[in-house]
Formats: sequence, C-alpha cells, structure tokens
Amino acid sequence: MIDVSDKYLAPTKYWERLPNGRVQCNVCPNHCRLTEGRRGACFVRMNRGGEIVLTTYGRSSGFCIDPIEKKPLNHFLPGTPILSFGTAGCNLSCRFCQNWDISKSREIDTLADEADPATIARAAKDLGCSSVAFTYNDPIVFMEYAIDIAKECRRLDIRTVAVTAGYMCAEPRHEFYRYMDAANIDLKGFTERFYKWLCGGSLESVKETLVYVKKETDVWLEITTLLIPGENDSDEELDIMTQWVRDALGPDVPMHFTAFHPDYKMMDHPPTPSSTLARARRIAMNNGLHYVYTGNVHDEEGGSTYCPHCGGKLIGRDWYVLTEWNLAPDGTCRFCDTPCAGVFSGPPGAWGARRRPVRLKDYAKA
Repeated sequence: MIDVSDKYLAPTKYWERLPNGRVQCNVCPNHCRLTEGRRGACFVRMNRGGEIVLTTYGRSSGFCIDPIEKKPLNHFLPGTPILSFGTAGCNLSCRFCQNWDISKSREIDTLADEADPATIARAAKDLGCSSVAFTYNDPIVFMEYAIDIAKECRRLDIRTVAVTAGYMCAEPRHEFYRYMDAANIDLKGFTERFYKWLCGGSLESVKETLVYVKKETDVWLEITTLLIPGENDSDEELDIMTQWVRDALGPDVPMHFTAFHPDYKMMDHPPTPSSTLARARRIAMNNGLHYVYTGNVHDEEGGSTYCPHCGGKLIGRDWYVLTEWNLAPDGTCRFCDTPCAGVFSGPPGAWGARRRPVRLKDYAKA
C-alpha cells in the first residue's frame, strides 16, 4: 500500500497483477511488467506494495507562461497566454527528443517546483491565462495529476491542453481525453520502422489515438510532425501521411511541420532545411489539407492561416506575434464568410511572443 506520508505518490488504476508476482502497467502499449520497487520505461510509474503508483504527483520541472501558438496550437484561442508545465519521464524513447533533459530525466532534482491542482488552476486564473498546458514531457505518464488539474481548471473556466505523442491504451485514453479541451498530438513519422527504431513505439497505436480524439471527442485537435532529414521527410512518406490525415481525420485538422535540430542521440543528423518544411507544406495542401504550417523557422507565409475557400489571409503570424486578423466574431472569413475551423472566443489575444517563468509558491494556500 501507499505510504501516505509521501505526498508525491498517488494511486493509479490501470494495472493488473500477474501470476508471477509482477504487476503490469496498462496505461500505454509498453505494458511494463514490474517487480516490487521497479519503475516502468517512463521512470515515473512504479510497483510499490503490489500496486502501480505515480511518483511525481504535485511536482514539476517548472512553470512558464507561453504564447499558445508555441504548443503549437494555431486554431485554439489565438494570441492568448497559456500556463505551461511538465514533470519528468516519458513512455517513448525518441532518439531525437528535443526536451530530453526533462522527458528522459532520472534525477529528482529536475522537479524543482511543486503545486497541487487547485493552486495551478488558481494561478492560471490570477495570471490571466486562458488555459493550462501539460507539455515538455508527455502528460500520459502523469495522467492522474493532469486530470485532477483539469477538474480544478474547469471550475474556474480555464481550458486544458495536452501536448502528447498519443502513445496510449484505449481505456485510459477514454478517461484522459474526457477532461482535455485541446490537444496537439505528434505524428512522428508514418512507418512502423521509424516508430520502432527511433521512438521505441508503434505507429498504429498513435493512429488509433488520433482517430479516437477526432471522431469520438469534442477535443480540439492539431498535429505536429518533426521532420528529420533522411528519416521521415521523403515525398512518398509525406504524401501517404497527409492523405491518411485527410481521409481518416478530415481536411480541417491543422498540421504543423517543424524543423529538427541535432540533439540527444541524433547529433549526427543535420538541421532541417526550411525548403523541406515548405515542400512538406506544399504536399499536404496539394492533398487537400486546409491548414498547414511550418514551425521552428521564420516563415510568415507558412505560419499564417488562410481561408480554404477564397485564399484570403485570416490570421497573420510573425513567429508568435499576430500581425493580421480577418476573422469575424463568429469565426468566419471576413472576405467570403466561410467558417474557419477552430475554437475562437471574441477578439484575438495580444500576448505575443513573451515567455514568462513563474513560481507557484505565491499562489499556494497559506
């Protein structure tokens, strides 16, 4: 049983006891089978007393106010600030991880801040944030903490956003997305080879999550693909991927192609040229996707939103700064009245490109 004196442990429910004395975690397709005291591949879910517990409940690697476009979300409350944080650990092992110091951390010192769910919701409200993002590492591995935060946020009319790889089993997936308002899900590549050898996961599991979120929930969905030279950036793979997105999810799901930079265990690959992102965007749009973006590069055209009917610029963006706004209050194009897919609430925000680290101790109850 859980030692209640350890405030960073929390019970979980997606696990089963096996005949050999091990306990199997069923949050993600890794299905880690753990002996007493052992942690799963994510490092933060552990067998303690014959039960799987979360070891990072209430702890964070830090809190920061970001522009929501940085998640990236271009069609969900544009221009607004979002309170962002992560914990530690990840259930994938991507060799190209751009946040590896957090997601692959095995040091408890990484978790330098702490806050209970009510404090996070109250801080977001007081700081003028429209939403809270679970990001930097995958919220799937700390789903109990994320769900409790989402419940508190709903009481204060604060939205919640999951930035995730989507590598999750069906039953916990159903519970998790019941509490999310928006998600950016990584579609890291479009071959099982890529997922197996570079991520330690499976493509089919991610596709199932994407279809579930789009077809079975009201969660606003956007997709990100980090393009790595020579690995997932061929014309053929991009063509097949974007056709699948169009047919399985629909043409209105925004897709972000972002630039890789050498990091973690892939220092031998060059950075992604901006021409590759432009090529991917062109292939996706030729396949009928309405909203396709480039990221991690300065590209005003690739970062802006255009009406799929008349081609007018609906939202101009220069990095994370909104430079133009041509949406009517009801979310339609001012030029031709065509609806723009997304979640819009009145005029755009004006947070811009600011990034503001915050400590939540001032918002904790005395």
